[in-house]
Amino acid sequence: MTTYRDRQLDAIGDATRRTILARLRRGPMPVGKLAQGLPISRPAVSQHLRVLKDANLVTDRASGTRRVYELNPEAFGSLREYFDEFWGVALMAFKKRVESEKHRRSDDSERQ
Repeated sequence: MTTYRDRQLDAIGDATRRTILARLRRGPMPVGKLAQGLPISRPAVSQHLRVLKDANLVTDRASGTRRVYELNPEAFGSLREYFDEFWGVALMAFKKRVESEKHRRSDDSERQ
């Protein structure tokens, strides 16, 4: 079963989607403007936006005949919490390892 967070992580795993997200950091944009300069078609950009929207990373609204996309700050807050927790655990494990190695080296030098 795919979780909400899994969809978010999968969505940001693609380089094109990360580029789209980076462009949206500048503010809301329609698909046409997001597609400018990308090596993919406008329909392909729309497909990437659909993935980002399904992961709740972007929202869209109608503006005349166009759809305007923007970042969803709440979703990024959730991702930040995940990465903060992930790195907190990883750094704690690293710290324990370093301290263990330091202690082992200290014991080894005392024996010599």
